[in-house]
Amino acid sequence: MSLINHQVQLASRPDGEPSIANFRHVQSPVAALQDGQVLVRNHYLSLDPYMRGRMNDGKSYAAPQPLDAVMQGGAVGEVVESRHPHFAAGDKVVGAGGWQQYAVFDGATPGLLRKVDTTHIPLQAYLGAVGMPGVTAWVGLNMIIAPKAGETVVVSAASGAVGGVLGQLTKARGCRVVGIAGGPEKCAYTVGELGFDACVDYKAHRDFKALSAALKDAAPGGIDGCFENVGGLILDAVMARMNAFGRIALCGMIAGYNGQPLPMLNPSLILISRLKMQGFIVSEHMDLWPEALKELGQRVASGQLKYRETVAQGLESAPEAFLGLLKGRNFGKQLVKLV
Repeated sequence: MSLINHQVQLASRPDGEPSIANFRHVQSPVAALQDGQVLVRNHYLSLDPYMRGRMNDGKSYAAPQPLDAVMQGGAVGEVVESRHPHFAAGDKVVGAGGWQQYAVFDGATPGLLRKVDTTHIPLQAYLGAVGMPGVTAWVGLNMIIAPKAGETVVVSAASGAVGGVLGQLTKARGCRVVGIAGGPEKCAYTVGELGFDACVDYKAHRDFKALSAALKDAAPGGIDGCFENVGGLILDAVMARMNAFGRIALCGMIAGYNGQPLPMLNPSLILISRLKMQGFIVSEHMDLWPEALKELGQRVASGQLKYRETVAQGLESAPEAFLGLLKGRNFGKQLVKLV
């Protein structure tokens, strides 16, 4: 009897804020493997903010998520069957498995599917601290912010999968780290558990004046580097506190993911403070992944790099969990557990 695959597809493109109605659950038989292919049973799915942008069909750095096709994204799991010599049944792997129970890969395509060692690193960590989010933090920190010991670096969405790693890597490089997060629990976690020097609760400082004052208290010597995940008011307040020749790594602009414009309050600060502001996409820096994964893996395996996960149960929970992620309801890395 053939295996039945359950999937979540994109049924329609959202007009503004996405909803459950934009998704569809389907099932179909798993096709027989061809030579060179590998069948993987997904154990965990990764839910990430970038997926919201791909639901649109406008100009972006990546092709839009196709309609009536499985939602694309990272997953970790176990090889069930292989017709490729590099993979065998039982191998633990990470790849772009998508929102589905089973995924078929072309084992000959470099980088599409990668075996991982779970001896000292949990399987799901390869979707977070030792995966794309961790590498994103590593690349933005080292290639754009390039902090010097003693400098002050601010990171928004500080308790998230990327921000939490960024803060710890920055502390390890001898810097003062200030987080921006939503709510006292998340701020307490970044300081008490992750070792940040301070954290600003943006929900308690909802206008530019209040947020700027809170940042001044948290970073009295000004800000030398910023890892930006949110944009909008938060970026405006950070820019007002940037020191001369500060560096801003633009990783995400989640405040505008539903299509609303994000005007900049005072763009002249880029010139006045001679700021470097650079957007980056981690998939365009594949040459840096081995070095990044080596450091991240060593730090997680040794307990030096901590992380937190929010885990939804079952494939059917993926759309609701994703919508919650976009509203900041998750704490740390958002995963969906299938096995």
